[in-house]
Amino acid sequence: MPTQEVDWAEQLSLPPLTWEGTAIGLAALVAAVLLGVVVERAVRGYLRWRHRGPSAVAVFGRLARWAVVVLGVGIALTVVFPSVRPINILGGLGVISIAAGIAFQTVLGNMFAGIMILSGDRYHVGDQIGVRDLRGEITQMTLNSTAVRTFDGRKVLIPNQVMHSEPVTVQTGFERVRTSVTVQVDATADPARAQRVAVEAMTAVPEVLEDPAPQALLTVLDKGALTLELRFWSGARQLETREAQHAVIAAVVAAFTAHDVRLADEIQTVEAGPDLLGALDGLGSSRESGADTA
Repeated sequence: MPTQEVDWAEQLSLPPLTWEGTAIGLAALVAAVLLGVVVERAVRGYLRWRHRGPSAVAVFGRLARWAVVVLGVGIALTVVFPSVRPINILGGLGVISIAAGIAFQTVLGNMFAGIMILSGDRYHVGDQIGVRDLRGEITQMTLNSTAVRTFDGRKVLIPNQVMHSEPVTVQTGFERVRTSVTVQVDATADPARAQRVAVEAMTAVPEVLEDPAPQALLTVLDKGALTLELRFWSGARQLETREAQHAVIAAVVAAFTAHDVRLADEIQTVEAGPDLLGALDGLGSSRESGADTA
């Protein structure tokens, strides 16, 4: 009984395949993969030459490679299936992209936000930032999220949509930052002398930068205290500012003690006026009458 050959391509309504077309398509695909690797290295080298951050270099290099590979897949399909036109492939990709956009709005939103963040190159891995109520150091930047290690040692993943839409404070954006500390001295103290002693004490602290010079400014005058705002500049990192703040407080308090500049007392003296004396006399009379009744 003669065997009947089955044309699977015809039964599945697929375009006819040829060995020559298949070989050329595979060769085109392999060439696209190799070209993608070359393009990725070229993009990485260019971005490093432009002094971009490591995360931007890695992400954009990977995107360039996948773009070349996807283009190679399209070329390979048109070679293997001659009846498939590039416009058909683009149309199919358009439909798929619309469906994916509807199904993965949050994911795609984070990805596009990540592309904008990395292309802007405003902060990098190792920078210390603050966003909303989070403060910490960036440990990783991807297309979907930014990993932050908080100052108390916790790892927090922040979606890139939040990083793109919320105000981000880059603490290490500049080499130095200013810190302010308030101290209250007795109202009877000489303000000029207290300022001079405080500035000399801050200038002697190694953690405080000489330029700009530290300042001691009068801000509030109460009945029993003068408030001095101590301003000084230090390194931008969190530990540097905390160490400088600690050293400034210790140095200024020691200098005030050595130069007999009294700090404000926590206990305030209240002078009794006629109204207060009358109220106290009334309170005492009521207590005596209550005792006699008993």
